[in-house]
Amino acid sequence: MGRRAEDPAVDWPARPDTSLALNRMGTFDWDLDNGRMYLDPTALEVLDLPPDEFDGTPSGLRRCFVPGEEARLDTRVAQAIKDGRSHYGAYVRSRRRDGSAAWTHIQGHILRDPGGRPYRVIGILRDAAHDPGEPGAAGEQIEGRRRMTNVVERTTAILAHARTVNDVTDILKDPQALGHLGAVSVMLGVVDGGRIHLVAEGQLGSYVPEIEYTRIDARLPMSEAVRTMQPVFLVSRGEFQRRYPELWPYIEPLSVRSGVYLPLIAQGRPVGALGLLYTRDGDFTAEERNLLMALGSGVAQSLQRAMLFEQEHDLAEGLQRAMLPRRIPEVPGALIAVRYRSARMGRDIGGDWYDVVPLGDGRVGVMIGDVEGHDTDAAAVMGQLRIVMRAYIVEGHTPGAAMARASAFLRELETERFATCTYAEVDLTTGMARMVRAGHLDPVVRRGDGSVHRVQVAGGLPLGLPPREQAGTGSGYPVTSLELHPGDTLLLCTDGLIERPGAERDSGMRELMAAVHSGPIDVEELADVLCDLVGDSGGGDDMALLVLRRRGTPVARGGGPLNHRLEPGDATAPALARHLIRAAVSAWGARHRADEIELAADELMTNALVHTEGGGHVRMRLTAQGRIRVEVEDTSSALPRRREAGDWAVSGRGLMLVERLSDEWGVEPRGGGKCVWCEFVLAAPEGDG
Repeated sequence: MGRRAEDPAVDWPARPDTSLALNRMGTFDWDLDNGRMYLDPTALEVLDLPPDEFDGTPSGLRRCFVPGEEARLDTRVAQAIKDGRSHYGAYVRSRRRDGSAAWTHIQGHILRDPGGRPYRVIGILRDAAHDPGEPGAAGEQIEGRRRMTNVVERTTAILAHARTVNDVTDILKDPQALGHLGAVSVMLGVVDGGRIHLVAEGQLGSYVPEIEYTRIDARLPMSEAVRTMQPVFLVSRGEFQRRYPELWPYIEPLSVRSGVYLPLIAQGRPVGALGLLYTRDGDFTAEERNLLMALGSGVAQSLQRAMLFEQEHDLAEGLQRAMLPRRIPEVPGALIAVRYRSARMGRDIGGDWYDVVPLGDGRVGVMIGDVEGHDTDAAAVMGQLRIVMRAYIVEGHTPGAAMARASAFLRELETERFATCTYAEVDLTTGMARMVRAGHLDPVVRRGDGSVHRVQVAGGLPLGLPPREQAGTGSGYPVTSLELHPGDTLLLCTDGLIERPGAERDSGMRELMAAVHSGPIDVEELADVLCDLVGDSGGGDDMALLVLRRRGTPVARGGGPLNHRLEPGDATAPALARHLIRAAVSAWGARHRADEIELAADELMTNALVHTEGGGHVRMRLTAQGRIRVEVEDTSSALPRRREAGDWAVSGRGLMLVERLSDEWGVEPRGGGKCVWCEFVLAAPEGDG
């Protein structure tokens, strides 16, 4: 620190020169040790920055530059410091408070201590629009070359990040980019077979607007550049007219006086051509020609890379779509829409999938899943997993058993991949849906009255992971039951639909549920609305979506379904359940069958409490077919059987009574347990008042 005090150049801040301000040049002083930065009034004016809005740090200048320019300037300074240089300079685009952009020239002098460590930068900010240049025409030419060099370097650097052909064309058409080369029109043509396809045309629009495709052997400058792989320089209007009479009628009404057409060559072959037109007369200097050739080389590499990315992306996306169902079958009683959207580029593809499996007898299985990773291996595993899951379902395995078998199959593949999945088996006749979940998102349901809620499905481990040690005999994937009434909509999706970069996961789910609540009734339109939540780029992940709506008009459901827990050892539970059942039956207008329903339900509840452990659930609801359905679910996988009891037997008549009293009954395996049910027709007997 003592050495700095002896040097008058380290006074803080550096004293500005009045003559600089007269030429619209401001000064800055940057202390690298403590991060302080000083800008004199002229420098603040050049950047259009009010003094009270500058906090005296480099970060306080961030809003003064066009996005991306600050990073480029930082790189230029860091490179100068790393290389041991004492000076650096750069043209950058600054942004004024009214939103317009301007070019600013920055020159800096780096001060170092005796050990070579940089500790301070003193420099000049100059408004490039009022650049005094150097005395005479020579100075203007030198400054023009500097500016042209800077624009070519910057454009080439930006093009290095272009990933699609549209990215390349957007950069070339930006009036703040190549426009600073002095060009008044920019054209880009891409070789397509034996033709040139014009994909970008900026500003004047001077390249044969009626012809989108031209032959490579045509007598046109762009065709000649591609054909000969040599640049075409035109230095006067007369040369345009003499060499290219077919183009002259389009050039004649314009102010164009010269131009250059550059072949875009990558790996020894032409991939396109770049045309730049100018209002100036005269030949191009050797340095200008070299700079333009360098620009053409950068554009060629970016264009070839972008074309390769798009080809690979199309191929990869086609491969993934080939592994998804080619069509969604029409299912009586349901309206189904599916969507898949890729948010990746190049060869990166995901393992998202969906499927719809008609099961007959008014039933349908719907599933959605996501294999870990974004590559062709993930897509291949997805295809195998979807097919095997479908096979287990068609074979008649219960939802829990099918999920457990699919998990075992994935482990046997030894891919070190895991997958998440949700499967729902929906009986469209009764509206009952049985769902299992393997580490996946919960489904969302929109009721006919517009209410929306997440279905809390009891979940198991993701597919492919070793199963947990279990005391019971269940599959590890418990089944959750849900009733879908006419007009209700079930939605299954992968996490690509709710991921939002930089935001909490719950915010995406809240946005999804709000869109489902306010979205259209039509499933196709609703699916499109939900896809719009993600946009074209999404959150960097693929997205799959399945929407199922049960056909029918929503109706009021008076009384609602009965759902009552049967606790082991609770002597009051059956009595309370019987009371609720009789009340519900009366509310539904079936008093004439109240005794039969109550007795049958009592027999099913007794079996669950006496012959199983863990109690159970009794549920009763009104079906869409006008029947009362009673269900008793327990945790035992042992199926009951009807048997004939002797005259003096004290048990064995329960199921026989259920069969005689009800119109229909049955047993359904559910995960680690079962459900015994019976149904009663509501029609009153003839003559009943």
